[in-house]
Amino acid sequence: MNEFVIPLSAAEATDAERFGPKAANQAALGQAGIPIPGGYAVDAEAYRYQLRSLGLEESARAVFSTEEFAARRHALDIKLGLLDNPIDELLLPALLGAWRELMSVPGTLGVVRSSALVEDRFGSSFAGQFESFLGLEDEFEFLTAIRSCWCALWSTRALRYMSTHKLDPADTAMALAIQPLVEAKASGGGLSRTAEGDMLLSATWGLGSAIAQGEVVPDRYVVSRKGELLDMTTGRKFHSVGCAHGNQKVDRKMAEEPCLDEHQIRELAEYLIRAEAVVGGSAEIEWALDDAAGIKLVQARPLHMQEPHVPDKVWAQRAKLRGHPAGVGWGTGTARVVNCECEISRVGPGDVLVTRVAGPALTHILPQVSAVVAELGGSTSHLASLARERGIPMVLGVLDATNIIPEGSTVAVDGVAGIVRWMQ
Repeated sequence: MNEFVIPLSAAEATDAERFGPKAANQAALGQAGIPIPGGYAVDAEAYRYQLRSLGLEESARAVFSTEEFAARRHALDIKLGLLDNPIDELLLPALLGAWRELMSVPGTLGVVRSSALVEDRFGSSFAGQFESFLGLEDEFEFLTAIRSCWCALWSTRALRYMSTHKLDPADTAMALAIQPLVEAKASGGGLSRTAEGDMLLSATWGLGSAIAQGEVVPDRYVVSRKGELLDMTTGRKFHSVGCAHGNQKVDRKMAEEPCLDEHQIRELAEYLIRAEAVVGGSAEIEWALDDAAGIKLVQARPLHMQEPHVPDKVWAQRAKLRGHPAGVGWGTGTARVVNCECEISRVGPGDVLVTRVAGPALTHILPQVSAVVAELGGSTSHLASLARERGIPMVLGVLDATNIIPEGSTVAVDGVAGIVRWMQ
């Protein structure tokens, strides 16, 4: 069973068919000389072995092949089976061996990331649909995180997502990445291509989940392909996420200071360009900055963006707000200003959703709207990744959008340029 768990430094760890694109890309980054946290990849065959050992294969096949009530029952049986039963004893030695090797460094906390075979691909990014567990302290938490990541393949939101993409969970599997946690002073993301042909970096204090979940407005740095800083807008970073203490308030002075200096910006710009060679084209990255260890890339995936739209004269003359572009589309519609999830029912087909938080909870409404404008979030948030995948215009980090854009007005959203316009 040792072949199911291998170091990310091993040549075979770059095999996405075994270890999923997320873990495989981590391995490829490291082997290309780009700094990553290190760690191990867990073969998707370990998940399949666990499923067989629990006798859950028949239930897996029945989820998308039976009527709705029975399908929900089978999905629940799989989730309960994976969560409530111990990991097979033939898999445990390799998993625990990897964990103990990482924990041999004093003060280390662990990370377990989902790396499904179907995610981070063109047309099915699965952004925010699966699980990652940060700050794991002991073997009980570690093994629970592994079972929970396996179980995430059968969550309601993942099953709904797979159904819309005509994917059967029984035909795929969940691989994993096991890594040490980067003690992040700052974290963020990056896009190697913008509408203007430049690159875009985002940054916030603490762990990057605050950006991924659309909880803050990150700093926005526009960088040339040569690594020159062309434009910088500091965000609203009034809280940070830490592994041990959860959300922490950031004082106003620090919240308005840039997270990155020019040297760090140039370094990240270099990694963005080098990441393109790893993913085979334009790239999206996530990174974390440790004061002692420096910058580490924790994810890289292909980036798919559209060409910019040229607005007609009617729209070009309208008032506008700028934000972080998701990278696709031009959409118009009636503004529906939503300040609470309980108001989502007011949003009708073709409307433009104007909201504060751009979190994964909005995923289910994306097929219905013509565009989304949000006060929080950035270009590398999970919702932005889903917008790129589905071709939905979206601009995030638009400060005070819910107060400035009138309810019922006609809104135009340029998801490539990151501009929102409206008229009464």
